[in-house]
Amino acid sequence: MAAQARASESNSTIDLDSGIVEAAEAALGAIGAARKEIGQVIFGQQKVVDLSLVTLFSGGHGLLVGVPGLAKTKLVEAMGTVLGLAARRVQFTPDLMPSDILGSEVLDESSDGKRHFRFIKGPVFAQLLMADEINRASPRTQSALLQAMQEHHVTVAGERYDLPAPFHVLATQNPIEQEGTYPLPEAQLDRFLLEIDVGYPDREAERRILLETTGAAEYKPTQAMTAETLMSIQRLVRRLPVGEAVVDAILDLVRSARPGEGEASVTDKLSWGPGPRASQSLTLAVRARALVEGRLAPSIDDVAALAIPVLKHRVALTFAARADGETVEGLIGKLVERLG
Repeated sequence: MAAQARASESNSTIDLDSGIVEAAEAALGAIGAARKEIGQVIFGQQKVVDLSLVTLFSGGHGLLVGVPGLAKTKLVEAMGTVLGLAARRVQFTPDLMPSDILGSEVLDESSDGKRHFRFIKGPVFAQLLMADEINRASPRTQSALLQAMQEHHVTVAGERYDLPAPFHVLATQNPIEQEGTYPLPEAQLDRFLLEIDVGYPDREAERRILLETTGAAEYKPTQAMTAETLMSIQRLVRRLPVGEAVVDAILDLVRSARPGEGEASVTDKLSWGPGPRASQSLTLAVRARALVEGRLAPSIDDVAALAIPVLKHRVALTFAARADGETVEGLIGKLVERLG
């Protein structure tokens, strides 16, 4: 009987592995088609595109940071079309109110004269919410997204309203040094899986932008997958195996960025460090990155590649470190070097 039980366990393991491989093969075609479609409208930003896909395949939210005019908004629009998501856009401004995002109750009167409140849903009730220039709204309005981003439902006038599945926020942000912006609350920053820096395109990419976006016709991306396919990829990401060496690398990296736990030469320059949500985010993101690149298991190279996008917005420098010219990216880079 014991031998039969061991044989049964072995067979179930083989079946599970086979299921992962079959699901991955089906997913890779959809992922490749999505990358190709997005690449038809977003030029010279392949790393940004891949990190955005990693964010959604991980089931998380992304923060795109860069100066105006780098196609951040266009990228989010293209992803909504290509991934088959019901997308809505909110332009954040200083006078935006929480009810402009969540929705509000209005007083209706029926034909028999009875009055009742009716809830009108706001733009947050979407599968992909584009929060454009999120740091131009006041902290009060920014915080309206906290519950939605973490719990996938909102509470208005004491009533709970569930959001559609899947639900993702892709927010764009101008550099905080620009006038008319507000820093995002730390609690909200921690709810973004990745902070994705959007830089200037290289010369050849910018040449292509000039030639292909200023003519009479402009390419329109087409749908490459459905919301159901996206959710199946998200489930697959959670099933992909993670080796002990990768888990240890994630723990070493995240814990070494906490004051009092890592090397003093680095942590003395940090006023606060990442919590367990950073470890969770990195564990999901390395799996998704492996799948985007056609692999079924992540490596330490994935940990190194995603260290800055995962940790950058979850640590803060001391005043003395900023005065000495230190940067968050530089310190995270030193921690990555120690992974071996």
